[in-house]
Amino acid sequence: MSDILRQLAEVLEQRKLESADKSYVANLYAKGLDTILKKIGEEAAETIIAGKGGDKQQIIYETADLWFHCMVLLASQGLGPDDVLGELQRRFGLSGLDEKSQRDH
Repeated sequence: MSDILRQLAEVLEQRKLESADKSYVANLYAKGLDTILKKIGEEAAETIIAGKGGDKQQIIYETADLWFHCMVLLASQGLGPDDVLGELQRRFGLSGLDEKSQRDH
């Protein structure tokens, strides 16, 4: 796993122990799953808009926001980037159509 993903996952775990008034992430955790999911939706929409706009730096910026908030979701559910990377590894080498057909059964 990338060092930055590992470092971010560690910080997100630490934020679970912090006061909601001292940490953005702790505040998200305190507000609960619906707030975290809403942020992911907002960031996904902003990523789509950036993609349509074609500004590469904006695409990178918005994708980073989206990934960050997805990492918050994972941490809130007791998961981490290794779980997602493991799933991507499992899919590696499968055609997209084969992988989809496995999920549909």
